[in-house]
Amino acid sequence: MNALAATNRNFKLAARLLGLDSKLEKSLLIPFREIKVECTIPKDDGSLASFVGFRVQHDNARGPMKGGIRYHPEVDPDEVNALAQLMTWKTAVANIPYGGAKGGIGCSPSDLSNSELERLTRVFTQKIHDLIGIHTDVPAPDMGTNPQTMAWILDEYSKFHGYSPAVVTGKPIDLGGSLGRDAATGRGVLFATEALLKEHGKSIAGQCFVIQGFGNVGSWAAKLINEQGGKIVAVSDITGAIKNKNGLDIASLLKHVKENRGVKGFNDARSIDPDSILVEDCDVLIPAALGGVINRDNANNIKAKYIIEAANHPTDPEADEILAKKGVVILPDIYANSGGVTVSYFEWVQNIQGFMWDEDKVNAELKTYMTRGFKDVKDMCKTHNCDLRMGAFTLGVNRVARATVLRGWEA
Repeated sequence: MNALAATNRNFKLAARLLGLDSKLEKSLLIPFREIKVECTIPKDDGSLASFVGFRVQHDNARGPMKGGIRYHPEVDPDEVNALAQLMTWKTAVANIPYGGAKGGIGCSPSDLSNSELERLTRVFTQKIHDLIGIHTDVPAPDMGTNPQTMAWILDEYSKFHGYSPAVVTGKPIDLGGSLGRDAATGRGVLFATEALLKEHGKSIAGQCFVIQGFGNVGSWAAKLINEQGGKIVAVSDITGAIKNKNGLDIASLLKHVKENRGVKGFNDARSIDPDSILVEDCDVLIPAALGGVINRDNANNIKAKYIIEAANHPTDPEADEILAKKGVVILPDIYANSGGVTVSYFEWVQNIQGFMWDEDKVNAELKTYMTRGFKDVKDMCKTHNCDLRMGAFTLGVNRVARATVLRGWEA
């Protein structure tokens, strides 16, 4: 099941649990605006290349729309639609005053030079600048983009609208980015994992972890979990997968990855089949890479007791049902990986106030939001007698529906 179909399915189940009016339900599902633009740039060799850019603005009932921009060859309207909708529910679950959006350009960043990436980003910004804004739609980094990408968007947008640091988040610190933003999603995963394990009478110390994906989110989660006494026995990235049943030396691994651009070849571990990473023996599995990786083909073989969804939509609905029968507890993406958008909100607030917070304040506020968010999700689970995924979806959908009705929606 693709991401859009799965997201729509979860939304409809939540709407049914909430007893939403059918017309309101349909209204909440339809995106506010879908944007598709052609971005033609001169390449370094003098030839022209065209790329298609997308921005889906899903809902603004609770505030400006918010969501990442990804550069990836597989960016398509269905995926962007699904991720925009997920952002609507995610910002509501986190209880921050945003709606949801998502964007992207169908390209392979590794095939483009830095100057080509800059030209592409600036052309994309020129095409959508009048449809984004501080109180309209605030982009952020995602797969294939980074703080430098946000700096280019900020600069190009500011040419049209004056200096506007709050128009994007995930910026470099020197341009108004927030301290703690780089680690935010991974740190949020730590706080979410702590909250879940505490609910089950456990702590991070002494638990065995497997992490699929060792990019920004996975590597920060590994570092922070390891510092809390968690034993990380296997990790993977695009270069391969490695395992050490006695626990990986995360500090050494981070140094190796920085020097070699991947986990492959790390001395203090043995290589394993990357396809087996999800079914390795562990207490806690953290998928932190692409969506749809846990499916009906591998769900029966998963040995973890807990799954923390650090990636967007890593678990297909068919796998959800299989894992539920096995008693596996899944902490859903729209809560578990909301640390990034929460600190993006803190960055936006700081930019608007013109007052920067220190990192301890950012991290303390993030822990408050993540801890409170888990309690809110659990309360909805009790109210509707449902699992954590439906608890999170009913929480998010209910908040957006209430805001929509309060603003004057009529059936």
